[in-house]
Amino acid sequence: MGKTVVLVEDEPNIIEAISFILSRDGWGVHTHSNGDTALAALESKAPDLIVLDVMLPGRSGFDILRDIRSHKTLGETPVMMLTARGQTKDRERAMELGASLFMTKPFSNSDVLAAVRELAGA
Repeated sequence: MGKTVVLVEDEPNIIEAISFILSRDGWGVHTHSNGDTALAALESKAPDLIVLDVMLPGRSGFDILRDIRSHKTLGETPVMMLTARGQTKDRERAMELGASLFMTKPFSNSDVLAAVRELAGA
């Protein structure tokens, strides 16, 4: 099987779209939608790549990203932040916290696929 990605996102239509795009490209896609339990879900899957929404129920993607970057096994995993909030301050904060890439919604399917391939070195 190909590489795995964990998509941490709470919007069903975004989950469906990204899951379809990536699974069609050979990725194993796991999804999670709760910020409070996202880190535990990531630990259990040990993905090759994480796609992380900023606005989640429970905890923000920024808080989760901070935890990922300080985690002993997940710390080097590429993280693509995905958000409807595209303000410069949000982009800067994500990059300061260690995001590998920052993408705003709405996005094109081809942009998501290209970004994931690039981050995974595929």
